[in-house]
Formats: sequence, C-alpha cells, structure tokens
Amino acid sequence: MPVAATESDSLRVRIRRGITLFAAVANLAVIDQLAKKFAVVVFSNSPISVIPGFFDLAYVENRGCAWGMFQGHVWPLATFGLAALAFLIWRRKDVFTPPEKTRFIGKTAAMRIAFAAEALLYSGIVGNLADRIFRGFVVDFLDFHFGTSHFPCFNLADSYITIAVAALLALSLAAAEEKDGSKK
Repeated sequence: MPVAATESDSLRVRIRRGITLFAAVANLAVIDQLAKKFAVVVFSNSPISVIPGFFDLAYVENRGCAWGMFQGHVWPLATFGLAALAFLIWRRKDVFTPPEKTRFIGKTAAMRIAFAAEALLYSGIVGNLADRIFRGFVVDFLDFHFGTSHFPCFNLADSYITIAVAALLALSLAAAEEKDGSKK
C-alpha cells in the first residue's frame, strides 16, 4: 500500500502544481492585457514622460517582433509563438527542471526559480500571442531612451520573457560541477 499512497501523493502534487501554474499564467497574461488596454486608452494620443529624457509611457503598434524585425508578418509570428508554446509545454521537464546540484542556492530555491520562469515564459508568449491574434499587432508602451537614442519599445509580456530567460540562464550557470569537471 505505501507505493499506492506515494503515487497518489505524487499525482496530487502534480495536479496542484498544474493548477497553480495555470492560475499564475492566466493572472500574468490578464495583467499584461490590462496594461496594454490602458496604454491604448491613455497613451495613444500622446506619450507621458515619466523620467524626462529617459523613460516615457507611449503607445506603439508593433507589427513585427523584437526590435521591429519581420514587420508585417503577424500570422507567421503568431504561428511561431504558438509552436514555441507547444514545444515548451511538450518538453517542459527538459527546459524547466533545475540542475540536481547548484552553487549558491539550494534545490528548493532552484525549483521555485524554475517554476517562476516557467510561469513567466508561458505568460509572455500568451500575452503577445493574444495581441497578434486579436489585434493584428503587439501593443508596446514602455519606452526607454537617452536623448534621441531609443531602446526598442516593449511591454510587460516582453519583460516576462526576458526575466524568465535570464532566470533559466542563471540556473544553468549555477549548475555545480563535479571535481572531475563533469556537470551533475
């Protein structure tokens, strides 16, 4: 009987984790969409300077992807986003399982970071995918610049993706090495 109880407990943990992940993704995607709706309503007439000469809240319709690449290719980009999301869900154990041993942080912290990265990455993809499907473009509104030099305008979904990738990269770099040099 202990094996059945263990399997049952494991199933409960996986179901609870799945529900928590779904709730986190749904909430983060809704926050992204609300922020974009706010940008459409408030910033479409004129940007608001938050830190003059450095940071504005603006309204930009991005019909491409990062840094304005592939302008006008909304449906291929939406298809790519959907395929990327499907791939990440399919290979989630490979992508979001932290290394067994890490430097600087414990296993529990590494698992939490990996879980947060998973939720952020899914949310970012879903947020921008929703824009491409329902608007035909992605709404960007965070505009950093120095004088006339502008960093490409971005949104919360882009921030989610960037933070998730940085967290996964940090986990990868924190993987502890054995004395013989092989990764564990």
